[in-house]
Amino acid sequence: MSVDQAVWESAVRHLYEDAYPYDATGPRRHEDWVLDVLALMARVPDPRGWAGLDDAAQDPEREASPTYPFVAHSPDYIRVRLREIDRDSAENLLLALTDDCCTLSNLKRFTETEEELRAMARTVLARYGEQATFHTNVNRPGRLPGTLDFTTPNWGYSPLSVYSEDCGLIVVSDTEVAIFWNFSDY
Repeated sequence: MSVDQAVWESAVRHLYEDAYPYDATGPRRHEDWVLDVLALMARVPDPRGWAGLDDAAQDPEREASPTYPFVAHSPDYIRVRLREIDRDSAENLLLALTDDCCTLSNLKRFTETEEELRAMARTVLARYGEQATFHTNVNRPGRLPGTLDFTTPNWGYSPLSVYSEDCGLIVVSDTEVAIFWNFSDY
């Protein structure tokens, strides 16, 4: 499935308008894509010029730390906190990131049907192609390796930011790396 800029940007804006997101794409320049994730956290521009969402862009904290609200970690620190997941789990995670608590119950606030929202999530992922890989700091292990189970009440995550909760998805293709992240403070 091919996707154009207007459709992709519209899906991202609509899904995350009520979250506190950092949703951005940067170029993939390294075999070790975690290095590209670090560059993306420091706000490298989108290689296609497409608009993401960055609620912390104008925060004064960014003057002291360009990666804010992410903490400037080493590649090894980040690498061990991520796990690879399958495409279906990535789609579910994109939907769970639409609000706090990383849960699919967030979908109740939308007027669209669940299938319409899933179509938006598939549109977001389509930009990166069928060969993309997906990685997360969320720990909601499903029955099979590389899957997430959003029905379990027990879950965790490995924080990468200054907030008390941050959950996200990293998408890696041959040419791009993307971050879809939501932050909460309780």
